Amino acid sequence: MAITTLTSREFNQHAGEAKKAARFGPVFITDRGRPEHVLLSIEEYRRLAGSQRKIADLLDMPGVEDIDFEPGRESELARAADLS
Repeated sequence: MAITTLTSREFNQHAGEAKKAARFGPVFITDRGRPEHVLLSIEEYRRLAGSQRKIADLLDMPGVEDIDFEPGRESELARAADLS
């Protein structure tokens, strides 16, 4: 994985090159010498964000209607806290 760093000005002048560089690793975009933004490929973004999917997105997936799901009763899930 290659990491590229560009100033905001370089990014504005060479956005196409920044997008190409993002295929091989993150592109850090600095403002006044400090990292402010990161450009990622969509594949890398999805890999990083994949574990944080929303339940609504998961329920909207094709084939979900074929899954048998029986949630436990609330009384089975809740327990008194052990404060000892």
